[in-house]
Amino acid sequence: MAKRSHLLLLCQLTFILLIFSSSNAFKYNILSFGAKPDGRSDSTKSFIKAWQAACKSSSSATIYVPQGKFVLGLTKFNGPCKNNDIRFSIDGTLLAQSSKVGLGKLSQWIVFDNVQGVKIDGGTFDGRGKAVWAYKTSTSCWGCSLGASSITFTNSKDIEITRLISMNSELYHIVILKCKDVKVAEVSVKAPWKSPNTDGIHVQMSTGVSITKTTIKTGDDCISIGPGTKNLMIEQVFCGPGHGISIGSLGKGEDEVEAVENVTVRNSMLTGTENGVRIKTWARPSNGYVKAITFENILMRDVNNPIIIDQNYCPHGKSCPDKSSGIKISQVMYKNIKGSSATPIAMKFECSESNPCSALTLQNIALTYQNHPSKSSCQHALGHISGSIVPPSCF
Repeated sequence: MAKRSHLLLLCQLTFILLIFSSSNAFKYNILSFGAKPDGRSDSTKSFIKAWQAACKSSSSATIYVPQGKFVLGLTKFNGPCKNNDIRFSIDGTLLAQSSKVGLGKLSQWIVFDNVQGVKIDGGTFDGRGKAVWAYKTSTSCWGCSLGASSITFTNSKDIEITRLISMNSELYHIVILKCKDVKVAEVSVKAPWKSPNTDGIHVQMSTGVSITKTTIKTGDDCISIGPGTKNLMIEQVFCGPGHGISIGSLGKGEDEVEAVENVTVRNSMLTGTENGVRIKTWARPSNGYVKAITFENILMRDVNNPIIIDQNYCPHGKSCPDKSSGIKISQVMYKNIKGSSATPIAMKFECSESNPCSALTLQNIALTYQNHPSKSSCQHALGHISGSIVPPSCF
């Protein structure tokens, strides 16, 4: 009898330790909340319920998404949460609701707002954007902004996104807005090269973001960098097809004062893209600036504009013809950039007449066009060179 009581007490103590141990994360399988992996049923409410349970937990939590296809409409994961360690472990595929115009008038699909310590590991996110792309490229909607970004983080910090596949987004694939300390690694972005406005990763009003070991094939910028971005590291990124890695467009409105500062792009490769490394600003008055930018150890393969600054951006010729960009660009380093240009002009610096580019640096550049030296072009650009520069500098 004493032995049985002792065993019962031991089991009770073990159960209590498992509950209160800080190393024992709670695990929430979304199937337990009613989600169905059949590729047809709407699992939006199930995912939100799983999130609410994890958000309220007093210990670290994991939301597990098993294999299968789960259909989701607009899904918002809101914080703040009771704990700052919630992990999405995803083996399955998340599908956006489909219709003739995709998610309709929604501008977002999956949103994380005001969260901390969230990690997304694995999984495929399929935005099923084909219907939206077709509509946007039709004459009735040319240039319109219809579509939903697939994954958006806003007002958040200490975020990790790893081993995720984002494909066929209606609009941007991953958006990082007003965030701090975000790590994106080993991510794959896939969309056809003719899919409009499908930027791979967009960073804006954020600081301390790193994007590494990532492959992006899409119909717009592989990575676009908006105003208010500081301390951004991009490394080991493979881009193409797409429009390249772009700072901008900036200065769309006169009230834009946020700067882009301390951005590094290095050890990366661009293949068959429209642009290589680009800085793009509207030809309008504004008060923002771009400085302390480094493009280093980059290989270009048949890129239309390997190195480009365009401060005359004026799509559709509206509200900006014959005006000068107010964005001040300075302290930009281009170092060890090699490969081939698909056009004769491999370096193009079209800077603002009222705010010339200054302190541009070229160091060890080797860009050819059809196995011959390429050319460079400058407007209102000031800088210096060191090492071998091909094409010859136009500073």
